Amino acid sequence: MEQVPAIISTKDLAYLSDMFEWNFIAAKKALHYSNEVQDENIQKKLKNVYQMHEKNLKKILEILQ
Repeated sequence: MEQVPAIISTKDLAYLSDMFEWNFIAAKKALHYSNEVQDENIQKKLKNVYQMHEKNLKKILEILQ
């Protein structure tokens, strides 16, 4: 079985860039709203959403390195 070359095409890079941007914006919004809301349950859920998107951002950066 042949190995896939360790390169990223221009199209793949553009899609990874878009995915990074989507996750970055979602993380930023979740963190912002978690600080704005008063209900502790909602705060906790929004912080979980933030952490999920932050994890996705780290995975995308790992792919790009």
